[in-house]
This record gives sequence, C-alpha cells and structure tokens, in this order.
Amino acid sequence: MVNEPLDMVYLATATMDSQGVVTGWSEGAQRLLGYLPEEIVGRAVTELWAGGTAVEAVGRCLAGRSGWSGRVGLCHRDGHRVEAEALAHRVVADGGATGWLLVSAVAREPCPPEADAAVGAFTQAPCVLAVFDTDLRLVRANADMEAAAALTEDRMRGMRLVELLPHPESEKTEEGMRRVLENGERQVLEAYLRVPGESREHAWTISLAPLKDRTGSVYGVCFAAYDTTRRHQAQERLLLLNEAGKRIGSTLDLAHVAHELADVAVPRVADFVGVDLLTFLDQGEEPPSGPLSGPITMRRAAHRSVLPGTPEAVVDVGELDTHPESSPSAECLAEGRAILYQVTDELMVRWNALDPVRAARIREYGIHSELVVPMRTRGVTLGVVFFARHRTPVPFDEDDLLLAEEITARTAVCVDNARRYQRERMTARALQRHLLPRRLPDLAAMEVTSRYVPSETWAGVGGDWFDVIPLSGARAAVVVGDTAGRGVEASAAVGRLRSAIRTLADIDLPPGELLTHLDDLVTRLAAEDDPEPSGATGATCLYAVYDPVSRHCTLASAGHPPPVVVTPAGSADILDVSNGPPLGLGTLPFEAVETELSEGSVLALYTDGLVESFYRAIDEGLEALCEALAQPAPSLDALGDTVLHTLLPDRPEDDAALLLARARALGPDQVATWEIPPEPAVVSRIRREVTARLMDWGLEKLVLTTELVVSELVTNAIRYGRPPIRLRLIRDRALICEVSDFSSTAPHLRRARALDEGGRGLFLVAQLAQRWGTRLEVQGKTIWAEQDLSED
Repeated sequence: MVNEPLDMVYLATATMDSQGVVTGWSEGAQRLLGYLPEEIVGRAVTELWAGGTAVEAVGRCLAGRSGWSGRVGLCHRDGHRVEAEALAHRVVADGGATGWLLVSAVAREPCPPEADAAVGAFTQAPCVLAVFDTDLRLVRANADMEAAAALTEDRMRGMRLVELLPHPESEKTEEGMRRVLENGERQVLEAYLRVPGESREHAWTISLAPLKDRTGSVYGVCFAAYDTTRRHQAQERLLLLNEAGKRIGSTLDLAHVAHELADVAVPRVADFVGVDLLTFLDQGEEPPSGPLSGPITMRRAAHRSVLPGTPEAVVDVGELDTHPESSPSAECLAEGRAILYQVTDELMVRWNALDPVRAARIREYGIHSELVVPMRTRGVTLGVVFFARHRTPVPFDEDDLLLAEEITARTAVCVDNARRYQRERMTARALQRHLLPRRLPDLAAMEVTSRYVPSETWAGVGGDWFDVIPLSGARAAVVVGDTAGRGVEASAAVGRLRSAIRTLADIDLPPGELLTHLDDLVTRLAAEDDPEPSGATGATCLYAVYDPVSRHCTLASAGHPPPVVVTPAGSADILDVSNGPPLGLGTLPFEAVETELSEGSVLALYTDGLVESFYRAIDEGLEALCEALAQPAPSLDALGDTVLHTLLPDRPEDDAALLLARARALGPDQVATWEIPPEPAVVSRIRREVTARLMDWGLEKLVLTTELVVSELVTNAIRYGRPPIRLRLIRDRALICEVSDFSSTAPHLRRARALDEGGRGLFLVAQLAQRWGTRLEVQGKTIWAEQDLSED
C-alpha cells in the first residue's frame, strides 16, 4: 500500500486488580503520562483520570461488568491533560485472580504523502483488511475491519489482534504474522469464530502478505479476511453426506439403521433427532396402500440429543406413539413432503391443543426450530424423522431442509432394504419351522432328542435340517443335512430334500442306494433351476438306519461331517464313515458302512455350524464335541444342553443342528423266528406255532388276525418266492409279522374278480393290518405287516 516503512505507533497499556490498584505499567504508558513504573504501581488508577466519563467507566469495571471503550482525559505527571482513546478488557491472572487490562493508543506521525492515492482503495476493499507493523500492532483498518471488531480505526490503532478479538484463532493468526515477518512469504489460514456483533460463528479465510519497501525489507503485514461461511457450510454438508453414506446402513437391522441416522445428524445438523417407524415394519408385513390419514401410530426406533439422557423425547425407544391427525408428523406423511417450522406463539397455541405433552417439552427445552421429514423410498412410506434445535441459536433454513431430506432419503433406502431382508428372513424362518420336525416320533429302536440353533447374523436363515423316520421291522432312520445357500431358497431346498428322503425311506432303500437316488434328484433339480450349473455344492447329508433286533447301524455320507458314537462306558469316538461327494456332483458312488451299537450307545449327528466357525477349525470343534459328549448327563436332553453350552455359548455364525439317538435293543423274548421249508403243508404247523407264541406273549386277541396274515404271507412266499424263506414275529409297541425270501419280485395289491380263485391274499393283509409293505434286501425281499398293540 505504501512504499516506505510504516511510522511507529506506541501503545500505552496498564493493568489493575479488582480493587482498582495499578499492578502493571508499560513503557508506552510511561511515554504517554510521564510516570515511571515504580512511581505509579500500587496507586489507585483513579488518580490518573481527569474526571468525566472515565470515573464512571472505572466504576463499572470494578463492579464486574463487561469491558468498556471510549475517549478519556488523563493527568500527565507534569500536570497537563492528555486526551486518548482507551479500551478495557477483563483478564484472569495465572493464580486465578480477576483484573483489568487498560489499553490506549498514542498519537502517531502521519503516513507518507505517496500513500494518499491508495487510501480510497484500501478503505473500500470488499473484505476485512488491515495493516500491522513489525510489532504486530494495527496501523490501518478499512470499514469492514471496523465492523468486524466493532471499533473505529482510531480506537484500534496500536492494538494487537489478540487484544481486538480475544480468541485462540487470533493467537494462531499472530503466529502466522510472525512467520510472514521472518521469511517474507505469504500465509493462508482458516479460522472459525464469532466476531463482536454477530450471533453465530463464521468461517474465515485469512491471507497474510508481507509489505516490503524498495530495498525488499519487510516493514509490515497486510491482513485480509474473507467470510467463507457459505462455502464452508457447503463443504460441511458434502462431508456430512459422505459420512452418512459410509455410516448409515452398515447392517440390515432396522433399529441399528435408525440409530445410525441419529448419530450422524446430532449435533452437526440438529440438537435433537427422533426416528419413528410405522408399525407394519415390526411384523414384516406389506406397507399400507394409499395415502396415510387420520391419527397415525408409530414406534420410536431411535433418538439422540446433545443433552444427556435425551430429555426432550416424549416416548422411549421401542414405545408406540400416536400422532393426531393435524400434527406436524401426520401432515408430513399425508402430504408426502418435508415441513420446516419456526416455533412461534401462534404455533404453540395450536400444538398445545393437539398434543399438550409434546408442546410442553418444546417450551421446557426452548425448541425454536423444527424439521419434519417423511421417510419414503420406492413408493413406500416407512416413517418420519424429527430434527429440532434448541441449543443452536441459528434456526433451520432451506439448505438445512435439503440436507435433512437427503440424509433421510439415504436412510430410507437402508431401512427398506432391512425391511425386505427381515420379511424374507421371517418367511424363510416360518418355512423352516414347518419343514423341520415339530415333534420327534416315539420309537422302539431308539430314544432321540434334537437341538437347532439358528444364526442371528446378517446372512439369514441357513439350510441345516434333520429328521427321524420310523421304518418297518421296528427299525428307525436318522438323517441330518446342510444345503447350500441361505434364505427362502435354502428353506425350499430343505423341503425338497426332506420330502425326497422320506419317500425313498418309505420304500426301504439301503443308505448308500438312497443317497444315490437323492444325488440324481439334486442334479436334476439344479439343472432345472440353472441350465448352466456352476458346479457348486448342492447339499451334504448323512443317513443312518438302526435295527434294534440285530443292533446293527448302517450309515452312508454325502460330504457330511462324521458322526460321533458315545459308548455306555462314556467314551466318545468319531465313527469312521466312507465320506462320498456332496449331493449334486454325481461323480462317485456312496458306500455304506455297518457298525454294531451296544444297547445304550448314543449316536450323535450334527451340522458343521456346531463344530466350525471363523475362530475355530473343524478339528478343534470335533475334539470339543467329543469332550462334551463324554460328560456324564442324567438324560439325553441334558446331554444335548451340555453340548450346546460348551460349543455354542453365544449365537453361532452359522445355523447349527444336533441330533442325539440312544440305541435300544429288543431281547430274545420279543422276537420269534422260523425257517420255512418250501412246502404248502407246513403252513398249518407254522400257524399253530405262531398261535402258541402269541399266547405266551399274552396277545390272545390278535390270534385270529395274525393267523390269517401269516397264512397269506407264508403261502405267497412258498408259491411265488425262492427259498430260503423265513418268518419273524417282533413284539414291541406293535406286533410285526415279516416273511422274507430270496426272490426280488415285489408283490402288487390288486382287486380279484368274482370268479378268481386267488389274488385276495394281500388285499386281506391290507385290511387286517394297520400298515404293511415290502422292502428289498441285499438278497431278496421282505413283506411285512403291523398291528397296533393298544391297551384296549
């Protein structure tokens, strides 16, 4: 601005304590009034005033009121009067004592004549502009600087920035000025502070430039500050939206998403935020059709406040709240648009009539501005979000409304995703509940109990399943499996597999052959669902059949973890089962293995979710499973609880199923066997021996029907079968009659014509028995019939 160094400006400063006694005296004060420090320190400051308003100003300072500035008359040491501009600031000493700093600028010499041409441009510059000398004291200030500091140029002259605007940002700016004086390079700083006369803080971009003479020596600093509040606010909004995109929607939990919105918006957008969701979201129902009208009931999903405990909230999180028809929230949802309210007396009268409780909270906490934003996406209304300000003095404006709408819109997409996921999860869970056995059958072959623990992770319902199937001859089949995928598709796959296994088990296929047929089915279904299969695993499965007469257990596995056998002595060992490929690959056959189970042994079948997790390898899980199964337990149910408590203390990452089966055995007194010669004459003898055995068992009421069943089955075996032929009676909860031969030709039930001499045998058996059927053996077949042994 000028070509020569700035003229020196002296600053006179003094300090006094709360009693008005001078405690400090600067060199500038000595030059102004002529007193040495030792002559004035300790004396009352009022001795220096030449009367007038200065005395009143000192009185106000000592009374603890705010600072003061004005023109004062002072007494020089030699007795003449000195007129000066003075400024008083309250200060706190290091020890905590309160005092006052008095500042006065001494008259300076005029600026060089060549600077006059630049004065007009300097004073009218469209920014805050000032010039500071090498002591960082103000020499020049334009009109905007006067407005920012709320002081005239004459009053500011000779003062430092920290004295004009006591604030940490001023201290940082002075540090930048010192760097400019040291290295002669420009500095650009960012500051955020409230200047005198403003109701809120502003963002400032401060440029500091060195002032140099013709020789290049720095003789001052040019200070220029630009109000960049709107640009700063725009940047803050963009940063907030970016943060909202990252933080909101991290999970598929409705409540968590609502809390994420509240956490993002407080305090950067509002002092209080409440998120209310429509109640149809709780049950996973479809959204209501048409516009919303009338009183609307919503559930508080989340809220947050700058005040501890969120005292502004009318309801707690999780509680229902009904909003009257003409309330802001109801109007917002009915019109489908956001509404900005500045709280006025007229509005308070209206709201007090509609909702006195909410109106009382508004008055109690001084809420002066409110935004009500509907949460909508994909044509679905999900709820409403409240934004309120009471500690922030600045009311909401249109930019704040746009920001709130954008944050709410992003949240609405996440809430709707969570709603869709929750609905699919509830559908899959309901489907799974119907597909899994609701009640395990009461079997003669084994005592069974099961445990199923669904995963609560975002991945959704898994495809773990199990089943217990009664078979002919008092035998039983146990099966456990795990399908690929999650959700409704996995549950549907479980339904297909469980139905197929029950159908195949009903025709008494051996375990290895059953898995082969099941593998073909999975392969065909996969080809129908996806014409270009990717080769992904369809499912794993373990199928076992136990015979309580022979105590033999036959097992076959399709890529499933091996079972564990717990002996009556309490040792738990992994059973060596030939593990075939998972279902759906169709590459290798399934080999069955046979083992003998002692009476009281426990066979444990499970899915991989029980033994394997992100934090535990499957080998470690199998070892832990064996240790848990080896623990003494008073019952099979107690043993199942022990296993879950040991291996799954918390919710698993994956669904987990456990099936425990304790083997029973039928004694010799419950089974009778006859080898039948292939001679028709032997039928009458066999009939008599069967009658005698029934009498021994106390089954006199079943003699007639059993004789007819035995006669028909044995006669058919002699006539159409191949020896050897065997008859077996099993007495347990039912009387089972079995006739076996080496012919693989299965009989067919048909209706005999009136003149036919034969063809009525199986028809009679079907009428006399509650159940009957045929099963194929390794060699030949067995025809069986059951009669219930009811108490009456």
